[in-house]
Amino acid sequence: MAIASPSAPSFSASFGCSRTESTLFVAGIRFHRSLPRSCRLTLSSRLNSSKPSGGSISPENGDIQYELQHGVSPRRRKGSPVFVTLPVDAVNPMGQMKRRKVMAQSFRALVAAGVEGVVMEVWWGLVERDKPRVYNWQGYLEIVSLARRCGLKVRAVMAFHQCGTGPGDPYWIPLPLWVREEMEKDPDLAYSDRFGRRNMEYLSVGCDILPVLRGRSPIQAYADFMRNFRDTFRPLLGITITGIQVGLGPAGELRYPSCPSQRMTWAWRSRELGEFQCYDKYMLASLNACARGIGMREWGNGGPIGASNLMHNHEHTEFFKSDDGSWDTPYGRFFLEWYSQMLLLHGERVCMEAETIFHGTEVNISAKVASIHWHYDTYSHPSELTAGYYNTSTRDGYLPIIRMLGRYGITLCCACFEMKDSEEKQMNPYSSPEGFLRQLLLAARLCDVYLEGENSTENLDDESFQQVLKMSKFYSDGLEKPSFSFNFVRMDKNLFEYQNWVRFIRFVRQMTDAGIFRAKLDFGVGDLCTSHKRAVVNVGATFAYSS
Repeated sequence: MAIASPSAPSFSASFGCSRTESTLFVAGIRFHRSLPRSCRLTLSSRLNSSKPSGGSISPENGDIQYELQHGVSPRRRKGSPVFVTLPVDAVNPMGQMKRRKVMAQSFRALVAAGVEGVVMEVWWGLVERDKPRVYNWQGYLEIVSLARRCGLKVRAVMAFHQCGTGPGDPYWIPLPLWVREEMEKDPDLAYSDRFGRRNMEYLSVGCDILPVLRGRSPIQAYADFMRNFRDTFRPLLGITITGIQVGLGPAGELRYPSCPSQRMTWAWRSRELGEFQCYDKYMLASLNACARGIGMREWGNGGPIGASNLMHNHEHTEFFKSDDGSWDTPYGRFFLEWYSQMLLLHGERVCMEAETIFHGTEVNISAKVASIHWHYDTYSHPSELTAGYYNTSTRDGYLPIIRMLGRYGITLCCACFEMKDSEEKQMNPYSSPEGFLRQLLLAARLCDVYLEGENSTENLDDESFQQVLKMSKFYSDGLEKPSFSFNFVRMDKNLFEYQNWVRFIRFVRQMTDAGIFRAKLDFGVGDLCTSHKRAVVNVGATFAYSS
């Protein structure tokens, strides 16, 4: 493990609790369950100083101390809980947990900050890597065991998509080997655009229910994976594992790969329109059948003509232009309705399987919608259309998706909570992350659907955190029961840098609204503490992340 430089800030947390212990075994791993009745918890930090801290901020030594006082309880305190997404490579290609000591120290720091739990991406390409129906959960069992010991909850993401750009990418996690072998035999299992470019991030929804994976359909393979996860982790579901997010497309989002995922982080600034992903033989067969069904065979030969390319100005295209664009013609409406319905049907199939599999386990199921906002202030919303969201100035394309989620009691997850129109419009006048997000939040409130928020960028400044609070209140204000939580993406060494860590702690306090932070260290809980265990966390030295 790499060691941080001497100038790096350091943090330490110590706590003592009275506990009762219980033990269970899951897949051969021993899980100790600590049940603290009360807890004394101290978090201190020091920046470039050899002087002892005195519980105050000093311009000379940079010292700052916090005190946290709370009783640890299985029940959630009031406010909106904050979760932190783990590094992509928390589990290595061999299925083993990486950086055990680093992870343990980091988890203790998160507990000290008041974080509710962690988000753990469970990669299909690692767990069922070599052979169908042969699953290796070892690394994820270790993470859940560690989270349980530290008192953190876990949200597990069923990641049925590819991560990274290729073998040279340090975060490269492809689809399972046996799935890629089937895709080599039948390239149409992958999405294709009008230029014949294949996207291997996720299997085409056109083959959802066809037995193309060695006798199983993709939906059956996803269901078997989730079912085996449930059976393996059953004793922990609803206790430590409190949430399951079902992957529905590239980056886990319910969308088409109209723009490669690795470019989504800056696509709004380049104003990419995206490409319709309807040219594999399975999608074309469905389109052709629908066109024949309404007596318009000529509409079933492919996607729209004149829909431009990835980097084109939408006003210079025949399909997306505001005045007389063919998106608002009978043909355009037919195609966009079919294209979006194929995506919605895929989402419903996977969500229905997830709801059935996890029924009765007391876990919350969620699904993610992509935050594509860089043409939101146009008439046609082209980048949303190519991603599969039939959302325009005259049609709400998100309401049908949220209604579907509501039918199965599934929580909506969406990002860009930290983004501001005033900043984005300086680079792209068509962009409106706030407008996009308000539309989703209003639809979620209308359908009584719970919400998980996320950040799209890794900004750790106070303004970004305040924007998250603002948008979370936009959704939550007036609701009788708590229905919002936030996933911070993601845990890395940048999070634990001194100023970032201080801002993050302040944000967690504001989100949880529990009044647990003090400016001075003095919070003995007192009479109930009959025994004490101490753990010291040096986050500054810990988080020099390396393989």
